[in-house]
Amino acid sequence: MRKLLFGLASLLIAGSSFAQLGPLSVEKIMKNPQWMGTQPSAPEWSNDSKTLYFNWNPTSGPADSVYFISTTNLSPSQLSGKEVFEKNQISRITYNAARTAMVYQKNGDVVYEEIKTGKKIYITKTVEVELGAQFSFNDSRVVYIRNQNMYAWTIATGETEQLTNIRSSGASDAPAVFQGQRGGRGESGSSNANSQDNWLKNDQLQVFDILKERKDKREATDKYNRSFKTESLRSISIDDKFMSGLGISPDGRFVSYRLMKQAANQHSTIVPSYVTESGYTTDLNARTKVGGAQASFEFFIYDRVKDTVYNLKIDNIEGSKDLPDYLKDYPKELERKQKAATVRTLSSGSFSWSLKGGNCVLDVRASDNKDRWLLKWDTATATLSLLDRQRDEAWVAGPGIGFGANIGWIDDQIFWFQSEKTGYSHLYTYNFATKQTTALSSGNFEIQSALLSKDRKYFYITTNEVHPGEQHYYRLSIVDGKKEKLTTMTGANQVTLSPDEKWLAILYSYTNKPWELYLQENKPGAVAKQITNKAQSDLFKSYAWRDPEVISFPAADGKMVYARIYTPQNPHPNKPAVLFVHGAGYLQNAHKWWSSYFREYMFNNMLADNGYTVMDIDYRGSAGYGRDWRTGIYRHMGGKDLSDHVDAVSYLVKNYGVNPAHIGVYGGSYGGFISLMALFTEPNVFSAGAALRPVTDWAQYNYGYTANILNEPANDSIAYKRSSPLYFANGLKGDLLICHGMVDVNVHYQDAVKLAQRLIELGKDNWELASYPMEDHGFVEPSSWTDEYKRIFKLFERVLKK
Repeated sequence: MRKLLFGLASLLIAGSSFAQLGPLSVEKIMKNPQWMGTQPSAPEWSNDSKTLYFNWNPTSGPADSVYFISTTNLSPSQLSGKEVFEKNQISRITYNAARTAMVYQKNGDVVYEEIKTGKKIYITKTVEVELGAQFSFNDSRVVYIRNQNMYAWTIATGETEQLTNIRSSGASDAPAVFQGQRGGRGESGSSNANSQDNWLKNDQLQVFDILKERKDKREATDKYNRSFKTESLRSISIDDKFMSGLGISPDGRFVSYRLMKQAANQHSTIVPSYVTESGYTTDLNARTKVGGAQASFEFFIYDRVKDTVYNLKIDNIEGSKDLPDYLKDYPKELERKQKAATVRTLSSGSFSWSLKGGNCVLDVRASDNKDRWLLKWDTATATLSLLDRQRDEAWVAGPGIGFGANIGWIDDQIFWFQSEKTGYSHLYTYNFATKQTTALSSGNFEIQSALLSKDRKYFYITTNEVHPGEQHYYRLSIVDGKKEKLTTMTGANQVTLSPDEKWLAILYSYTNKPWELYLQENKPGAVAKQITNKAQSDLFKSYAWRDPEVISFPAADGKMVYARIYTPQNPHPNKPAVLFVHGAGYLQNAHKWWSSYFREYMFNNMLADNGYTVMDIDYRGSAGYGRDWRTGIYRHMGGKDLSDHVDAVSYLVKNYGVNPAHIGVYGGSYGGFISLMALFTEPNVFSAGAALRPVTDWAQYNYGYTANILNEPANDSIAYKRSSPLYFANGLKGDLLICHGMVDVNVHYQDAVKLAQRLIELGKDNWELASYPMEDHGFVEPSSWTDEYKRIFKLFERVLKK
């Protein structure tokens, strides 16, 4: 009996020991992330606000499944495969003004549905794809797009009318709607077909039901299209341009669209893939490079009443010919362009019609992205005038402002938008009657998202007002600007509001607690009820993950830099420190919620366990701190963003007693770039660094990101020369590890190869390049993550503790 009890006790102890994560190791933390637990994502409400859907994987399956709860039953249940399929067929739901009916796309067709009765009418049943369904003509018709043309279905009669006849160059005289609808994929017969071909075709149709169904549907579509009388429609030729953004005013009078002309001689880059199933090297077609020719845009409005097409020009708009300040560094080029005095080209834009169609705003950007104009189009005089201009000598961006801006209408006279004119993204309105602009919010914080309420009396907004590293949800009164804080949990509260605005679905996380789903009534002070509880496995919870302190310290220029600090309980005698550098794009990491850099978070805990002090800062260029912080890297990457890290080292030496001779740095993508610049240009500060998938020459990177910050290489070579590590490689003194995926279609492996050649030519021997043949920019294989971080840890252990 005593032996039996002893055996049971031994098993319990062994089981308890097995459930403990124990000392962290790279092998443990870089396994498939499923070991950590499962987090919900993508919450989505049903139209009646009674059901909340979300993606989740509590059973550790191969992928997430769709789960749901109701507002009366908070226990999650899984949708069946059939239910998921049916749910996924419906998209782009739009309501009429009274919210008595809705239209949506289902399997490429347009469906009209009455809210109260649930009655559904298929407006189209065709083999073509119909898009962009919306209510128009004062909600009496449903308008949709097929083959770049617009059609209107009358709710009362069921009649369909073609509204536009837009045609590409080379189109036949037949109405554009018929182009490409017969003879597709070799389905139509030929008058010269022999008997064998006819027999084979008939046999196919008899054997395969799907072929017959598609044939019948295609013929019905042709008959449906031929029923339209399009002879009276103006034929609008778009030549060899690409049309997008086709829209219609709510009263049905005006059709708006934009035309894009592709630049000639665009050169895409090639990324070789060496490890393939075929055994042959294959080429991946990747992006173009910064400085390449870009597409240009034009904007048009077609007045259906006057049968007139207007080409909207910005020739006389304030700033349309302004030149950027950086040209002052190139006097001859500046003089040449001043003499030319040409109107700037436009890179993109969108139309926004007022509720009744009486007013229109065109949101348009200059090709160099240093100007964003909100332009009023007068429906009576067909002229453009300036509503608002945001000029930034760096680049125009910020929450709700970048491409795909957050704009809309409160009523037929009041337009709303976001702007960084004060240095932070805030909400503004413009009154067409009074011609006055009014700020709805202000302060040294950002409006990170904004949603107009159904009654148009409030905005639901997410801000970082409480702390740059927190996200909270508010209801903002349009009349008096009063804000009501709706969320209370410290960290990030990412809210999905129910259609009836009675419920908040909250994805919530804290620094050391991954995302979980909560449900809360839409009331100040209401308690958020937790729905899911699987984000942390028992094994994950067995380790006391640090809650790194979020602090701020002064940079050399007096600006305050926010940072996370991981402190060791038992510092190594050499007092080493490591700086982790987050990537860019526009993000932050010194915050109080679960980081997308969860592997790095765990690795930083492991470093602290091994005696390192670790700091992770939101350097110049990071998100969350307003325009000046965002643009602090303009024309000099590796300038203030790097000096912020140097100042961080000084802060650690002074306040945490770290040894200035034992400082390391690591990071991926932009973090890898900073790591290179740190070792190349500040070799007396940083002794070792790991540059993961780094940009080494910014002239090799893409247009959309790089041209904003550094302009174009041929126009601003100064910015590229002082920002690219390739030109500073001779400064390397410490030990460098470079890790790069060989099929990286974002930052190409070519960057690592070029730097390797440069280091070879310079005779440097204190560096290493680790290549990963099957990895893209974001690694996916646990074996690759493990190999990479074992090398990083080995580097720091060898260099920073010697």
